[in-house]
Amino acid sequence: MRVAVIGGGGREHTLVWKLSKSPLVDEIYALPGNGGIEEIAECIDIKANDTEGILKFTKDIDIVVVGPEEPLSLGIVDLVGKYRGFGPVKDAALMESSKAFAKDLMGRMNIPTAKFDVCRVKEEALLKIKGREFPFVIKASGLAGGKGVFMVENESEAKRKIEELMVERALGGAGKEIVIEDFLKGEEVSILAFTDGKHFLPLIPSQDHKRLLDNDKGPNTGGMGAYAPVPFLSDDDVESIIDRIFEPAVYGLKKEGIKYKGVLYAGLMITDDGPKVLEFNVRFGDPESQAILPLMQSDLMELILATIEERLGEMRIDFNNGYATCVVLASSGYPGKYEKGKEITGLEDVKDAVIFHAGTKRVEEKFFTNGGRVLGVTAMGDTLKDSIEKAYTEAEKIHFDGVYMRRDIGRRVGSKQ
Repeated sequence: MRVAVIGGGGREHTLVWKLSKSPLVDEIYALPGNGGIEEIAECIDIKANDTEGILKFTKDIDIVVVGPEEPLSLGIVDLVGKYRGFGPVKDAALMESSKAFAKDLMGRMNIPTAKFDVCRVKEEALLKIKGREFPFVIKASGLAGGKGVFMVENESEAKRKIEELMVERALGGAGKEIVIEDFLKGEEVSILAFTDGKHFLPLIPSQDHKRLLDNDKGPNTGGMGAYAPVPFLSDDDVESIIDRIFEPAVYGLKKEGIKYKGVLYAGLMITDDGPKVLEFNVRFGDPESQAILPLMQSDLMELILATIEERLGEMRIDFNNGYATCVVLASSGYPGKYEKGKEITGLEDVKDAVIFHAGTKRVEEKFFTNGGRVLGVTAMGDTLKDSIEKAYTEAEKIHFDGVYMRRDIGRRVGSKQ
């Protein structure tokens, strides 16, 4: 079977790595891929948002696995065909590409979430912040690469953020409409599940660390690390989340004539009142995948085919015991401006972890930085604490000019084990 993976980040390296272990897969291509993916697949210089180029290249490909949200929002699965593309169709991808759409659906289906308002003009937004308790959250409705969520502490800060998003368009079209919602307190977790529109197979829960700095300080990023599974969520908890959140969401789309097939990701806050949805994403998480997939025993391609062919009810997912922790190594300046082209050394010294490349470029036998998030170092252990210590020990062996990593991935929860 010939497989193409769309994308070039750490998630896509993880998908290619896992798919390469399947006896069903003969050839793997990555569009565009990255320096690390080059070692196990053929990288094709076609950008993930180049729908015409993707369609032309994949005409003789058996299965197209879509990694990032942008090509899904552009309808790439619609174009390649529902029996060849893995991921939701364009209308279903609105669950991520429009937070306003997702929030409206949550409201109609009584899915637990924060109290919210969707605002489409500045004047409406300014009215909705009056009398609201601080802090609260302002979100760009459109795709912003994980950088469109802002907690505001006072009225002047809220007004400034509304101006930046809706008038100055600091995030481009992503901020033409915004969501204003109450701040939720609790533990944030990510739950991902395969669904064929009828059945659901959840993956083990994980916890992402979105802020740039230790102790969840600094600006939001695409994710600075993750671990899995989450020790404070049981199998029964996950089953309840599928029943209360995933099933109503997919059923709500079905009522509107939209079939959701692929991976559905719920970012949740586990509050004193139970799990509440922070956001829906329509693809594998990044960096959650780098922590989850190394623990998965099951054949990823078998699960993808079962999803496409609507026979997930016949399947199960098995995982290894223990934990995995992924630490992201980023370029200095990320998530703002950063330099590229810094040589990466020490990769060959890593022996007790898996390295997933994100923003890298390979020139002959050397690797150079080529993005904000550069590498993810994933280590496994019998306990969460073991996996954390291994990940940091191995990550310390890697060097490039300006390398930065958070030092507390998983530690707060791991210290309680």
